[in-house]
Amino acid sequence: MAESPRLTACPACDGTELELVATETAIPTNSCLLLESRDAAEGYPKGDMALTFCRECGFLFNADFDPGLSEYSARYEETQGYSARFVDFARDLAKRWVEKYDLAGRTVLEIGCGSMGEFLQFMVDAGAGKAIGIDPALNVERIDHPAAERFEWIPDFYSESYTHLAADAVVCRHTLEHISPVKDFMEMVRRSIGDRTETVVLFELPDVQRVLDEVAFWDVYYEHCSYFSLGSLARLFRSTGFEVLHLELDYDDQYLVIEARPSTVPAAGDPLPLEDDMAALEAGAAHYRQGYIDTLERWGAELAREREAGGRPVIWGAGSKGVSFLTNLGGGSIDYAVDINPTKHGMFMAGTGQQIVGPEFLVDYQPTLVVAMNPIYIDEIRRDLDRLGVDARLVGV
Repeated sequence: MAESPRLTACPACDGTELELVATETAIPTNSCLLLESRDAAEGYPKGDMALTFCRECGFLFNADFDPGLSEYSARYEETQGYSARFVDFARDLAKRWVEKYDLAGRTVLEIGCGSMGEFLQFMVDAGAGKAIGIDPALNVERIDHPAAERFEWIPDFYSESYTHLAADAVVCRHTLEHISPVKDFMEMVRRSIGDRTETVVLFELPDVQRVLDEVAFWDVYYEHCSYFSLGSLARLFRSTGFEVLHLELDYDDQYLVIEARPSTVPAAGDPLPLEDDMAALEAGAAHYRQGYIDTLERWGAELAREREAGGRPVIWGAGSKGVSFLTNLGGGSIDYAVDINPTKHGMFMAGTGQQIVGPEFLVDYQPTLVVAMNPIYIDEIRRDLDRLGVDARLVGV
């Protein structure tokens, strides 16, 4: 297969004032697939990352992204629904949106609802009347809700062929970052809504400003080809026919939340104060570029010292962050990845091949260091370690 040429124009604004921030070569092109053998994991297809900053709109993207290398199927296991902390957050957000936008008894459509449509279930629990979920990775057999007749599940990519699905709210959570032609996508969403200008549009996705400021290389991976800040996301929405109603950071400032409505006026509404972030983005891009190698070396040295001292380090979190962390560091210092999702147990990490184990495995293994791939789950992890009698040093990335 021929490699896709490096993008020379911004997918969000068509700007050409671009700046390369960091590159990675031969990284797994999928990190949430269930891989049943070490050989399959180590031999999984790889691609390149050219993290690029648009100095015109603030958008960051992988200029080397090849959509032909992505797989979203029933093998894709992305749910975070086994974490009580995450479920509480998602339930609260669903309730807030249903109440704020008067969605009780009304229809909600979610683009990229995930394999189990959990957030749509939370919205129905909060009062929404009908829910339509579209996602190529849907696994309807795993969905069990007492009001099954109120759901319509479509295992497909969202496209204009679904324009006939009228909804009072269009929800899209943690999907836009997987799409490379983001301007084209948002223009399609706007066309699909048409003259239903009372439809509310509710998106949530990761915040790139935090990634840049923290040099969080574990949050940069192949599936995520698009990286937004509050400002760049709002600028995209305004330029593609939406009025921005609200912007905020949530989930310990890891996630962006944008609420909007279709507009018939270009760039409707005055920019919100949180949109004024170009200077911070430019500084963050420079900081990431300068600190990327140092951060890699720091983590590599810490894990090497642990092994040289006879220790047994593990990572906790066998999702995309874990795959990126191990891939960047070579993975040789760590033998196992821990995850609370039982569907992943016995599977293997894409690229580096570590086996994924459940927390109970640690009773016998007794690790000396546990690296939490998301610090927001530190308290949950500590409770599990204490319950299992595992006396390990616990640190977050």
